[in-house]
Amino acid sequence: MTQRKILVTSALPYANGEIHLGHLLEYIQTDIWVRFQKMQGHECHFVCADDAHGTPIMLKASELGITPEELIASVSERHQADFKEFSIGFSQYYSTHSEENKEISAGIYNKLNKAGFIKKRTISQAFDPLKQMFLPDRFIRGECPKCGAADQYGDNCEVCGATYSPTELKNAKSAISGAMPIAKDSEHYFFDLPQFEVQLKEWTNAGHLQDEISNKLAEWFDQGLQQWDISRDAPYFGFQIPGVKGKYFYVWLDAPIGYMASFKKLCTEQGIDFDEYFNKDSKTELYHFIGKDIVYFHSLFWPAMLMGSNHRTPTAVFAHGFLTVNGEKMSKSRGTFIQARTYLENLNPECLRYYYAYKLNNKIDDIDLNLEDFKQRVNSDLVGKVVNIASRSAGFIVKKFNKTLSAYSIEGDLYNEFVAKGDDIARLYEMRQYNQAMREIMKLADKANRYIDEHKPWQLVKEAGCEAQVHDVTSLAINLFRVLMTYLKPVLPVMAEQAEHFLNIDTLAWNDLKHPLTKHEINTFKPLMSRIEDDQISAVIEASKQTTQAVKEEDNMIQIDDFTKIDLRIAKIVKANVVEGADKLLQLTLDIGEENTRNVFAGIKAYYNPEDLEGRLTVMVANLAPRKMKFGVSEGMVLAAGNGKSLHLLSPDSGAQVGMKIS
Repeated sequence: MTQRKILVTSALPYANGEIHLGHLLEYIQTDIWVRFQKMQGHECHFVCADDAHGTPIMLKASELGITPEELIASVSERHQADFKEFSIGFSQYYSTHSEENKEISAGIYNKLNKAGFIKKRTISQAFDPLKQMFLPDRFIRGECPKCGAADQYGDNCEVCGATYSPTELKNAKSAISGAMPIAKDSEHYFFDLPQFEVQLKEWTNAGHLQDEISNKLAEWFDQGLQQWDISRDAPYFGFQIPGVKGKYFYVWLDAPIGYMASFKKLCTEQGIDFDEYFNKDSKTELYHFIGKDIVYFHSLFWPAMLMGSNHRTPTAVFAHGFLTVNGEKMSKSRGTFIQARTYLENLNPECLRYYYAYKLNNKIDDIDLNLEDFKQRVNSDLVGKVVNIASRSAGFIVKKFNKTLSAYSIEGDLYNEFVAKGDDIARLYEMRQYNQAMREIMKLADKANRYIDEHKPWQLVKEAGCEAQVHDVTSLAINLFRVLMTYLKPVLPVMAEQAEHFLNIDTLAWNDLKHPLTKHEINTFKPLMSRIEDDQISAVIEASKQTTQAVKEEDNMIQIDDFTKIDLRIAKIVKANVVEGADKLLQLTLDIGEENTRNVFAGIKAYYNPEDLEGRLTVMVANLAPRKMKFGVSEGMVLAAGNGKSLHLLSPDSGAQVGMKIS
């Protein structure tokens, strides 16, 4: 068999959130495929990185009072800890905010620019006048121009599904400051995707994509390819465009290049030839595993960028569907938006790996994690079938036969049948038909258990002269278990390692199965997997709910739209009087301009003499609903700050004028 050289990637998780079970669907799918390739003797590298650039990360870091670099380092540490416990075996896990990525991104851009694939033109964009920054569509909120739904994004409506430009949004506001965006011109840089239409049509129909994806791309070709805006204006966390001040690469330009950068880091560390994998005439294989939501970037922009910069294109892009839980979209309120860490605190990660494998195929259909089926499937297949073969046979070998398997394996036809199935199972792994592979393996597990049931070693051991038969039956059962665990090793690497210790072998290898273990000493059997109990699943759901609830209880932050409803005005205290019968109140008459006065009762009597307040400027909430009190109607509220021991009315800076609106 010719050894293949393969580079595999998973999509880059964004560096401002935690890993959840939806993310893990892809990483587990990829890891299984990579482990299988390595078991077949191929050179297979698996790289990934945190996607570390963009406006959301810049704003999140600012909100936390840390640098973007500190934020992405902290998130990366947590991401990698989660991946490690789920046995995701990256060859290299890196960050897009790296010197390697900066260098490769600049190199690709310069090649594209030199070849005439970069265009410039002035466009009008939404601009936040308070934050002094251009606003991505997702940071503009307003009313849908189609259905009128409130609080919708600047590019699409989540209520009616309409798409539109931010300029069409009604009553638009910046989601960052609450200010009304203004239109502002800026020169932007575009990747001229239409120049690659002929090459892309050929590439997308040459077997590099699933049929569903190729068909979808055909629709986009019919609509006409558009130039792709690859620049963003400062302030922006990312790489500056070479030779251009105040302009940065849009995150989606350097994100896929991050695959190359992560591999470059690995090449430097291990002496691998980077160019062999990415030169235009490369004979190596390159595969991307992605979710169906980012097909456009990976099947059009990315291959076109590689074509234009004289690099090889992907061998294939494998897209998968989304994850639902109990038949519905993951929900925080129902406790089904489950973070990786919450799962790990309650359940065995190998169980999820197996269940995903049992559900995954090479289509882009959504995958449902039905928690009751999850429990039943793991308990039935792994505990009740596979582990059961070893647990019910090992005791005889250890106690009766000095831990040593018999000299030969009876029922050779049965063992050979198990081994012969290896080619079919390998083909299913290669095609990413994991669900069919798991079913074939479980059919074999059923046969192994039937074999044990039919021969009843627990009865034979009581009969005179049957000791050798007991030895052979249980030895064959252990060998059948070995075959099954070899086939399951890409899915269950930890359990496979435990099985290797039990079997007292260096490794479970596909090519070693031709010969059974005979006259071979094994170790005492220890439980390889425990049953999933209802209370474990309940704990995961409750913990997910508690996490959500804790956030709600601890987070008293209001939304920007709530804040923008407040009308804060500069007011002059015209009169201040003591309120008879009130211990804490002063009655204030406030001038807010345009001959408009308001009557306000304020609980500041203990801190101020009325005569000291008259003529003073302060800040009031001018659109607070009137409140009827025992002493009259209060028509607003003055703002003050205190610590329980002292209190101070807020006062504007000198130069402020009565009636000014604070924004």
